[in-house]
Amino acid sequence: MAKEKTTGSKGDSATEESPPVGFPMKRELIVVIGPKAGLKASKKDMRSVASVDLSSISDILDSKGATMRPLFGPSEERIKAKTTALSMVSSLPVPDLSVYYNVEAPDDELDGLAKSLMKTDQVEAAYVKPPGELPQILNNMLPQADEAPSTTPNFVARQIFLNAAPAGIDAQYAWTQPGGSGAGVKIIDCEWAWRYTHEDLIANQGGVVAGTQVNDLNSRNHGTAVIGVISADRNPFGITGICPDAIISSSSFSLPTASAIQQAADRLGPGDIMLLEIHRAGPRYNFQGRADQAGYIAIEWWPDDFNAIRYAISRGIIVVEAAGNGAENLDDAIYNVRPAGFPADWTNPFSRNNRDSGAVVVGAGAPPEGTHGRNNGPDRSRLSFSNYGSLIDAQGWGREVTTCGYGDLQGGSNEDLWYTDQFSGTSSASPIVVGALGCVQGVLKAMGRIPLSPARSRELLRATGSPQQDAPGRPATQRIGNRPNLRQLIPAALETGMWTGVQFRGTVPAGQTICWYTFNWPAHWHVFWTVVPTTVRSGAPQIKWKVKVERASDRFITYWICITNVSSASTEVEARYSVLGW
Repeated sequence: MAKEKTTGSKGDSATEESPPVGFPMKRELIVVIGPKAGLKASKKDMRSVASVDLSSISDILDSKGATMRPLFGPSEERIKAKTTALSMVSSLPVPDLSVYYNVEAPDDELDGLAKSLMKTDQVEAAYVKPPGELPQILNNMLPQADEAPSTTPNFVARQIFLNAAPAGIDAQYAWTQPGGSGAGVKIIDCEWAWRYTHEDLIANQGGVVAGTQVNDLNSRNHGTAVIGVISADRNPFGITGICPDAIISSSSFSLPTASAIQQAADRLGPGDIMLLEIHRAGPRYNFQGRADQAGYIAIEWWPDDFNAIRYAISRGIIVVEAAGNGAENLDDAIYNVRPAGFPADWTNPFSRNNRDSGAVVVGAGAPPEGTHGRNNGPDRSRLSFSNYGSLIDAQGWGREVTTCGYGDLQGGSNEDLWYTDQFSGTSSASPIVVGALGCVQGVLKAMGRIPLSPARSRELLRATGSPQQDAPGRPATQRIGNRPNLRQLIPAALETGMWTGVQFRGTVPAGQTICWYTFNWPAHWHVFWTVVPTTVRSGAPQIKWKVKVERASDRFITYWICITNVSSASTEVEARYSVLGW
């Protein structure tokens, strides 16, 4: 890789630097061991607490000088304890992360190791993941040679995405609401590098909380641009982030990607937000990397990343995931085919009828025509590089985003003063959606309301916003969803109501208990149930009842209403509901 010229912190002279060898193009070998094996693995040794013979696995690893360690924590016991504790308080299923392992070995040995390990009795899956990459092939801007002025101009007028809908998301409306700038909300951006010394990223930043930054200018520009869109400081110069009062931190994919997601999740709480700025080469071109990133897809397609996202969702964290810049139809049948080495129970997560990560998936739409003097097609139409399909929940600007970094709007020798007018891709679209959600969560927190759940946030993004439009050859049926509109989104999140009704009637014989269930009640509704006898009979109570609850999915609740007839005669009953708020 060619060397590149960049700068250190303010005042440093220009230096030459190269990224570490292999960055960011590092493949990962992930292994799933059956829980009955009782495996306890560390960098030094491997043993079974269930007295299972693991010598075949050990011999394969030793023959290649490979080591295998738990992917999601220092030991299987700690991972299991963490997920067990979470399952006791979460309303959602918590995946078993203790069976996932990361194998470290030379890259040219990974494929052979995966095939050999799959032949052993205890290994349920062994697959090599293509390198994770930034969805940023469009962002090849170069810094201007001219030095920055002594005071950076105010570029907010160029941030049209802050303006009223349909051109923007109406962040300026959100700022008029208590908490609407994201106060009290925590956000973690997962990618590779950031410039936290940038002049417009000083306040409300928490630095890198997991992994280590890589020494790569392209990645650093990218991360700097992303967090600028979300939370750049409110001041008289430069830009302003969509939710500038939110606290933003970072988790680095210097770690295995699923591990970086899990570690970020452990630093967030219910209602906080995580952004995944990454995609991978998919099956369209046999998982091979390409300079144009055609065929690249969202990372939830890989089992360990999917379960890391599910872990975050089970903690109540909103995960926003870039759909990818592969120009792919994610509804294509190619994504139903289980690759060799994947778990036998794997099904395509791009079809949410199969399995659902719970993430908000974001596509890239065109900005208003004429933005910065350029035309990228009809406003809110799918940009040609953006992946699309039923999986996609919402869109953001995929071109012409003004933010920090790169230096094509304001450049010079000091990287801390760089700004761009052309940040692009699902990379720029995703932080716009994150910013919108940050504003909503801030409003809810300021009002003492429960923050949006992952499922509710996705539902509202689909139900509100400025609709996608057609472009020649790219009709709105190639779904990337609506552009958020905070003037709609905030009132929808705050909406409450109340109504009552009768859900069912039935007969309960004397001395018996009968249970009815009623399903697909939205999980965010507050529902109170009563049961009354409709058979007229005086003298003593006729019935009693209990309500049991099943969280059938992220979105829906099933109520089980068990009615006992405590009288000596058959009784007609009526189950009534009161929805106290939604």
